[in-house]
Amino acid sequence: MMGVTTEAATLLGLLSDDDRLRVVAALALGARTPGEVAESSGLDIPRAGRALARLTSGGLVEQEKDGYRLASERFRDALESLARPDPESPDSGLGPDADKVLKAFLRGGKLTSIPAVHSKRLVILDYLSRLFEPGEAYPEKVVNERLAALHPDFAALRRYMVEDDFLHRRDGFYWRAGGTFEV
Repeated sequence: MMGVTTEAATLLGLLSDDDRLRVVAALALGARTPGEVAESSGLDIPRAGRALARLTSGGLVEQEKDGYRLASERFRDALESLARPDPESPDSGLGPDADKVLKAFLRGGKLTSIPAVHSKRLVILDYLSRLFEPGEAYPEKVVNERLAALHPDFAALRRYMVEDDFLHRRDGFYWRAGGTFEV
């Protein structure tokens, strides 16, 4: 896919599956609940649910209180990304494989979801560890605020960072214990 930016490539990847494409069409035509999506798309509820889950984790569909909606701004973002140069060299400093993971899970500086796959989650946690300076202790409130700025489930992120030794904690204070350091 030479010349196609990551945003556009991600969107095309999400739409490359027939079930997901049918679900997108159902949502575009006004379906909101999983039952409506299944009926409108001609899929059974488990298949429609799997497609909805993947589209939601990919950021093309958003779950709201009254059902699902198509995040149509993602189409605009993908179109606009075609006009921007796609850097060939990674800029995160974590390596090309890490950059793929970061591009898949970060949108507009926000974390779209917490990876379930441990190796991918480690890349995200390594990236998040840069929010904290080595040698500095942070009260839990500050840790929560910094993580909440990137994802609403800051408690899970904080827990993962402690479990995987990116942060250590004692007496309500946290300090950076791991992650990639810039020299």
